[in-house]
Amino acid sequence: MSRPPVNPAQPVSGPDGSDDSDAAGNLASNRPGVARRPLGIVIISVVVLLEALALLGAAAWYAFELLSGAPVLTFWGAVFTLGLLLAFSVWLFAVGHFLFRGYRWTRAAALVAQLFVLTIGFPTMTGGLVWQGLAMLLPALAAIVFLFQNDVVAYASRTGGTSAAL
Repeated sequence: MSRPPVNPAQPVSGPDGSDDSDAAGNLASNRPGVARRPLGIVIISVVVLLEALALLGAAAWYAFELLSGAPVLTFWGAVFTLGLLLAFSVWLFAVGHFLFRGYRWTRAAALVAQLFVLTIGFPTMTGGLVWQGLAMLLPALAAIVFLFQNDVVAYASRTGGTSAAL
């Protein structure tokens, strides 16, 4: 006999409908069956959200340069690049948000994002921009390490709603 998936991101409500969570959403009690948000989830979510902010900043700078008349090879290619920066930024914001809530699919998305950051950060560091490269490499490596911790894997196991779509 199978059981429906348990959502560790949602607190167990008491008989009066209240839960034991504080303002940050962390559960204050140590009741059995109630999962606490691991520190690794918070760290990974912060890293992913900071990367999303960095991409949004890069997109703003790129748009400013594009609108101020900086020379480009093709205008529509530059607009496409700007669209990609904005799309990836929105995607990372979504990954960070849903990872914090405990959705399963976000672990893979966060891992792929960190691998992309590593492929940019390592050449940046070896190319002479050591501090900028380390600023990319160290958070990405920390997020990768935390992604494979047992408590993070157990917490990020939400598959979605339990009711049928149709």
